[in-house]
Amino acid sequence: MTEHYLHRHLTPAVAAAQLQAYGQSQAGPMAPQPDRLGAREVAFISARDSFYLASLTESGAPYIQHRGGPVGFLRVIDERTLGFADYAGNRQLLTTGHVRADPRVALFLMDYRARRRLKIDAEAEVVPLHVNPAPNQATWLRPQDAEAGAVERLFRLKVVAFDWNCPQFITPRFTATDVEERERALREHIATLEQQLLERQRPARDQGQQGEELRDG
Repeated sequence: MTEHYLHRHLTPAVAAAQLQAYGQSQAGPMAPQPDRLGAREVAFISARDSFYLASLTESGAPYIQHRGGPVGFLRVIDERTLGFADYAGNRQLLTTGHVRADPRVALFLMDYRARRRLKIDAEAEVVPLHVNPAPNQATWLRPQDAEAGAVERLFRLKVVAFDWNCPQFITPRFTATDVEERERALREHIATLEQQLLERQRPARDQGQQGEELRDG
């Protein structure tokens, strides 16, 4: 766990719970700077086709939603900035309203096949489509897949902290694409073995046919 992420969430109440349960607390000085995404985080984020996004209502109630799209729809703009396009949906605009009042959000990214998960604290900003977020950022945020749906707005996320979780209790799950790729490899392997078997059996078949021809002659 990064120091910045740990100490953002290790509140006095958490420290008290640790002391009560284990006799000591993990509390320490706050890391001076927000976390910056490295190559490992960038690769993981860029390979995702979904994530969970948590926000807060004005009364402090938590809200979480699932976001999905083509692989890489959550775009890494730089080491501290993420962005994604918001498509037309049910018109509730819950997250949109929440972050306008309180920009604090949390992202939960899962790779069930590899049993890995990444948590990200960020500050979200809703960016109208007609506003260029910053030089060179609009092209990163705007989706390349025109068939994905009508884009209504953009979200820009300033990364504050992140943490990698352990794989404990993550049940491996596989997508239809994962299964198809595995089946394709198995089918190709079976076809190769069948061809090898035919090649080995061919001399015996040829000899048998020659014997029949001699007897018939």
